[in-house]
Amino acid sequence: MGNQLDRITHLNYSELPTGDPSGLEKDELRVGVAYFFSDEEEEVDDRTPSDCGFTKDHSPAEEGPFSVSEVEYSAFCSQECIFSKLRENEDLNVYAAKTLLTMCKPGDLLELVATAQAPHWAIYEQDDQVIHLHKGEIRKDSLLEISSGRHGRIVNNRYRYRPLPPDLVMQNAVGHLGLSSEEICWTNSESFAAWCRFGKREFKAGGEAHSAEQQYFLKVHLSGSGVHTLVFRSLEDMIWERRRVDASGILKELSLVNGGKE
Repeated sequence: MGNQLDRITHLNYSELPTGDPSGLEKDELRVGVAYFFSDEEEEVDDRTPSDCGFTKDHSPAEEGPFSVSEVEYSAFCSQECIFSKLRENEDLNVYAAKTLLTMCKPGDLLELVATAQAPHWAIYEQDDQVIHLHKGEIRKDSLLEISSGRHGRIVNNRYRYRPLPPDLVMQNAVGHLGLSSEEICWTNSESFAAWCRFGKREFKAGGEAHSAEQQYFLKVHLSGSGVHTLVFRSLEDMIWERRRVDASGILKELSLVNGGKE
């Protein structure tokens, strides 16, 4: 697939206006998806291994690696690939939190996964500690404690942006510890952790200057029903939709509207 964007197809979402961060409404920039943001989107809670989508053969006590059933994605800004989660191109295996700790280095980007739940992202610091956004607060916690039976992986290369040096990644993360919802400009754990690692303002809520020319394309790879492509005007909107699909699986129903397949 490389960085070439092949034929684009669309799903039929209802046309709903979204606000421009500048406060100016521009009809030509409206897109067909609207969002209601909430800090409650953050997803770390207490679950059993079965709640997390792992069978009795894949318990948290096992080291891994092993695979889980997940929706796969690729994403583009114009024709440049900026995000890829495709099993054919990368290792999507997950590991128990205790095993994951032996693989981590300071500044690594971590993802904890569970079935029917948006993944939780964090920045690894050291000695079992991670820095993450959880329920409207940027905090430091034990990876073993917040995993709650989930398995995880290192996702340093999930986004195709050039990463910052590890010391700057940690500076970004540590420098925001203790901030709460009224003081922060990220709407989910992924956006905060990715901003720490890449330093791009597009990960911040309202941090992107929209233009009619710049669009984001999210290609959703559904097993047995082809590839469906959604169009967004900001990286933030695209992240929210992808995380909503991970948590709800609703896209599989919407994909039947007009058969937007490739």
